[in-house]
Amino acid sequence: MAKDSITIKKDAIRNRIWDLLLEKDVARFPLPPHGRIPNFEGAEKAAKMLRDVDIWPSINVLRCNPDSPQKPVRENALAEGKTIYMAVPRLREERCFIELHKNRIIGPPVRGATIKGAFKYGKKVGPEHMKKVDIVIAGSVAVNASGSRVGKGGGFSDLEYALAREFDIVDEDTPVITTVHSLQLVDEEIPMTPHDVPLDILVTPEGITKARKKPKPEGILWEDLSKEKIGQIPILMKLEKEKC
Repeated sequence: MAKDSITIKKDAIRNRIWDLLLEKDVARFPLPPHGRIPNFEGAEKAAKMLRDVDIWPSINVLRCNPDSPQKPVRENALAEGKTIYMAVPRLREERCFIELHKNRIIGPPVRGATIKGAFKYGKKVGPEHMKKVDIVIAGSVAVNASGSRVGKGGGFSDLEYALAREFDIVDEDTPVITTVHSLQLVDEEIPMTPHDVPLDILVTPEGITKARKKPKPEGILWEDLSKEKIGQIPILMKLEKEKC
């Protein structure tokens, strides 16, 4: 089946940004950045800048993507005693989130900030047992100032958000934030579909941008999910049976 125009446009933006980060020598391990949420020079500075966002001190619970560029964000949150939820990769288990807090970590809290550390020290939970989340941290390949975002193309970040909406873990007013290199901030329009989650705040090593508020998906858009996709994700299979 031919790709639709939105997918083609997003793929073009992704590939251009991945190439640009390599060309400008700001992409960091793991390399190459292609197919990933790209790690970048200045990720630690962007995480530090995030702490200057006015809501950060009041945050107790956050959901954060597990990718390398947001590892410093997770380190800061754990060090400050915040609870983090990270998704199990590809939502491949029914208890599809990992709950992390420094009280569960043996040694420095930063040990829990990696995927390996999260599995070692965290507790797997289903969405029905998660606490209400104060902010969502999303990894991005490209973003624009209006809050549109391109991920790495799997759709899991948006699906994780949709699950959180279904279980009232987040709501329309829960801020969605990303940390990116300034080269990932593009001037052009990024096409958005109904299941795409817009950003409220963009953080680069150089500063903070508040995006124009856009409506967020209210939950799982079942009509956008293939039977194959549902069959690969245990929590979706469970929810589909419950709604029948």
